[in-house]
Amino acid sequence: MVQAKSWILKQHFEGFPKDSDFELKQEQLPEPKDGEVLVEAVFLSVDPYMRPYSRVRMQPGDVMIGTQVAKVIQSNNPAFPVGCHVVGQCGWRTHTVSDGTGLTVVLNDWPQDVSLSLALGGLGMPGLTALYGLEEVLAIKPGETLLVNAAAGAVGSVVGQIAKLKGCKVVGSAGSDAKVAYLKELGFDHVFNYKTVPSLEEVLKQASPEGYECFFDNVGGHFSSVALPQMKRLGRIAVCGGISLYNDEEPQTGPYPHLNMIFKELRMEGFLVGRWAHKNEESLKRMLAWVQEGKLKCREHVTVGFENMPAAFMGMLQGENTGKAIIKV
Repeated sequence: MVQAKSWILKQHFEGFPKDSDFELKQEQLPEPKDGEVLVEAVFLSVDPYMRPYSRVRMQPGDVMIGTQVAKVIQSNNPAFPVGCHVVGQCGWRTHTVSDGTGLTVVLNDWPQDVSLSLALGGLGMPGLTALYGLEEVLAIKPGETLLVNAAAGAVGSVVGQIAKLKGCKVVGSAGSDAKVAYLKELGFDHVFNYKTVPSLEEVLKQASPEGYECFFDNVGGHFSSVALPQMKRLGRIAVCGGISLYNDEEPQTGPYPHLNMIFKELRMEGFLVGRWAHKNEESLKRMLAWVQEGKLKCREHVTVGFENMPAAFMGMLQGENTGKAIIKV
């Protein structure tokens, strides 16, 4: 019998999450049955999507949703031998008994010198989100100018690097001077701290006076309202996230985008990474090669200790992380 710990959503978040919204529970797990495996978390992920999804996909008392890299420690399923590592939708748990649903074995040829935690970041869902947003939604082309906000986050930092690999000009925004410096190290052409610039409109015009063909939007809200008029005619917008909206107790209102979208004939498309799951293996191998060649850098913000997951989650929502927020058990 294994004693497992899990973080429970005690009550739905009202406004910004707080410690009292979470509860740490312990339980004894049964032995895995035929076809089942017991996995032990090694790295866990906290991501912005957990905030809005908690309202629509969870009830009070449920284990917090999320992905982890786990090691198979008992197995009655030949597809998941003992000792292998998997990426699983196991939630905020230290141990999980699973029939294999939602588990994916980490790439067989995963290099020993590449941390498995990257399977939750640049070589996982956030990295694939960046890739598919650029290639499938924006269909970005060499020579185009891309705007990306939340550019020092897990998705945004990969977006900018891939766009540079594709021969594009990249303009990024971030929320601290340290993040701005990091993005400049990654090769972004123009970066600014949106919290300190006198005028967001003016800095966007200065960074690309001719406008933007592509906009990868992770933020929504005021930033998007200011950015849309800066788009070129027939510009494309990939709507990946809206982190500026997630913790609002009252919905934000206007200005509304319709006239800009009509007059400039813009295309705006929201997307979820799972649409292209059939391409994941090939895509991950391509991105792994970029990592090994030094063309793609994946910084992580690591919090040690399963007991610190709520703090890591709230810190991520406040922008404390540069790159992917990871919890190491």
